[in-house]
Amino acid sequence: MDKSLAKQIRIKLIERDWNLSNLANSLNLSTAYVSDILNGKKDGPKAQEHIQTMIQILDIKQATH
Repeated sequence: MDKSLAKQIRIKLIERDWNLSNLANSLNLSTAYVSDILNGKKDGPKAQEHIQTMIQILDIKQATH
């Protein structure tokens, strides 16, 4: 995962007063797996799908180039 996106996700979690467990629960995933995605340890096609879902759940606006 792009470090700037991971940072945006962490900021959104703080704004919502959420932790990784809250995000993981909303995705129906384990906290460890979500942590691995945010830390770039998981980046396969399924992880990419989960990243897109995180972006939607947290209402993250992505810059278009």
